[in-house]
Amino acid sequence: MLSLKSFPTPTMKRARPTPPPTATITTRSSPRPPPTPPPPPPPRHSSRKHQNLVFQPTNWAPVNLTQSELSLLLTFPTGQTFRWKQTGPLQYTGTLGPHLISLKHHQNGDVYYQIHHSPSQSAAKSALLSFLNTNISLTEMWHEFAAADSRFAELAQHFKGARVLRQDPLECLIQFLCSSNNNISRITKMVDFVSSLGDYLGNVEGFEFHAFPSLERLALVTEQQLREAGFGYRAKYVTGTVNALHLKPEGGVKWLESLRKLQLQMVIDSLCTLPGIGLKVASCIALFSLDQHHAIPVDTHVWRIATTHLVPELAGASLTPKLCGRVADAFVSKYGKYAGWAQTLLFIAELPSQKALLPSVTVNEKKSSKKRGSKAQRG
Repeated sequence: MLSLKSFPTPTMKRARPTPPPTATITTRSSPRPPPTPPPPPPPRHSSRKHQNLVFQPTNWAPVNLTQSELSLLLTFPTGQTFRWKQTGPLQYTGTLGPHLISLKHHQNGDVYYQIHHSPSQSAAKSALLSFLNTNISLTEMWHEFAAADSRFAELAQHFKGARVLRQDPLECLIQFLCSSNNNISRITKMVDFVSSLGDYLGNVEGFEFHAFPSLERLALVTEQQLREAGFGYRAKYVTGTVNALHLKPEGGVKWLESLRKLQLQMVIDSLCTLPGIGLKVASCIALFSLDQHHAIPVDTHVWRIATTHLVPELAGASLTPKLCGRVADAFVSKYGKYAGWAQTLLFIAELPSQKALLPSVTVNEKKSSKKRGSKAQRG
C-alpha cells in the first residue's frame, strides 16, 4: 500500500509505476551458515500438471470494502508491491503465502475476492484481510487528514481508496532491494525471477503465479545467477542480505516479524545493518510491511512536496540524511501516527498519469512541476 506502490543515498529515485488503465537488522550468536547444496536452476513451468491449474472466473465474495476504502487501481500499480498482476480491467491477482487470490471491483465499486488456490479457505481470507489492512478505516483517517490540511482535502476528492498494504516482510524487503535506482519494467522482471523460485500455484489470465520462495530457497541462489538474470550490482545485496538473515539466532523470518513490535527508529537502524539497505529502503519496508504507519520514505519528490507545503524554510537546501529526518518529522507533526498513509496519497497525486485527473485548481502546481521536468517515482 507504494514520494515520493529504498535509499542508499538520499537522492535516489523510486521507480515510476505503470499508469493504471482507467485512472489515467543486530546481534549474532551461534551463527549457522546458509545451506551449501549447489543451487538448482530456476524451475520451468510448462509441464502437464500446470495445465490443470489454469483458473477461470467462478464465484466472487465481497471483501466488505467500498471503493473509497480500497481502489485497486490506486493501490497495486503505484509502487508498493511488484508481485500483483493486472488480470482484468478492474482486477488484480497475486499470492499471499500459499494462497492465490484475485481482487476486482464490482459494478458498484465494491471490492470482491476469489480464491483460486489455497490449502485453507479461511486461512486465505484471513491472510487477505491482514494484507489489505482492513482493520484500519481509510475514510476516518482521511477525514482527520483533510481537517488538518486543506490541500490534502482537495487531493483526497480525486484519489479515494489509495490504501497502504501490509506485506510479508521478507517479500517486501527483497522487492525493495531490487527497486533501488531502477525502473518499473526491470524491477518487475527481477521480482518475477525471484518469485519463480517458489512453488507454482496456478495460471490466471495467462499469468503464472508462485508462492514467494522461502529464505532457505533463496539461500541456494548465487550472486552469479542473479547477475545473469539482470540484477546487476543488486545481486550482491540480495545474496548478502539473505545470508545475513540466515545468521539471525531466531531465524531471519522471525527476526523481521519481530521488528513490528519495535519503535520506528529501532526498526530503521536494524534494517540498515543489512547489505544494500539505506534509509529510504528501510522506510519503505517499515511502512509497507512492518506496521510502522508513520514511516516516511524521503526522496527528491517527497523533499519537493515537503519544502513546498510543509517546511518551506528548507527550500533551496540540499537533501541530506539529517534533513530527511526533518522532513519525516514535519509529516508526522502534520498528519500524526498515520503520516505514512498521508504521504502515500501525496505521492500518488504526483504521478503524471494521476495529475491529469486533477481540476484546474491545481494548475499552478502543474506548471511548476513542468518547469522542474521531474517524474515521481517509487523504488
